[in-house]
Amino acid sequence: MCLITLAWNPTPQLRLLVVANRDEFHARPSAPLAAWAERPDLIAGRDIEAQGTWLGLSTKGRLAAVTNVRLPGLMRTGLRSRGELPQSFLVGSTTPDEHLSALQPQFAEYGPCNLLLADAQQACYASNRPGVPMQRLQDGIYGLSNAALDTPWPKTTQLKAVVSNWIAAGEIDDLNPLFAALADDRTPPDEVLPDTGVGLVRERLVAPAFIRGHVYGTRCSTVVRVDAAGEGLIIERRFGPNGVAAGESVVEFRWPVLGL
Repeated sequence: MCLITLAWNPTPQLRLLVVANRDEFHARPSAPLAAWAERPDLIAGRDIEAQGTWLGLSTKGRLAAVTNVRLPGLMRTGLRSRGELPQSFLVGSTTPDEHLSALQPQFAEYGPCNLLLADAQQACYASNRPGVPMQRLQDGIYGLSNAALDTPWPKTTQLKAVVSNWIAAGEIDDLNPLFAALADDRTPPDEVLPDTGVGLVRERLVAPAFIRGHVYGTRCSTVVRVDAAGEGLIIERRFGPNGVAAGESVVEFRWPVLGL
């Protein structure tokens, strides 16, 4: 997952909103969003190669998402799959901060990554990149891509602005503006692109919110919405090479009422 906006308790009517794109090589096989056969309470897409997920939720009131971090110098062989990280939280029972505290001794065994976790009471952010502390998130809107939380990359700030305006408009049943923002394939000007050590040509390639490519690109766009009563909806729209539509999954669910 390479672009996420998380809104945590942004209004009394809206408990949680996640708006996200997953970017990956098209050759890497994935299963569509669905309840997992061995864990019907777990709803997520699935990476067939490593059997983990990039974003998912549990009907017990848990959500997790991971993005990689673009730090070429920190990559090495023999690392564990980052897709294990959301899955391990979703099947557990500890709070996000408890889970992240327990994870610290082995966090470096995974490739550079960001992790967002939420349950009925709290949301937390953590990264295994050096010098980035765990944060318990206050109510508000957060943006995440392949750097630290709220790093002002163009696509991150743009998606946050769209989500903020959508929330302010109060039309929470109309998800079309959110999917339109996720489908934005415009490349920002060179002068505002980050320099993450991969060269300008590749920075341009991965700069849009929606990446159209034959070998690598946006594989799915996902919106998760949970209202104050715990009524939830998750929609995943999938794409093949060059951004060709490849299917959609829609799952309704219910989370426990806050405080229970």
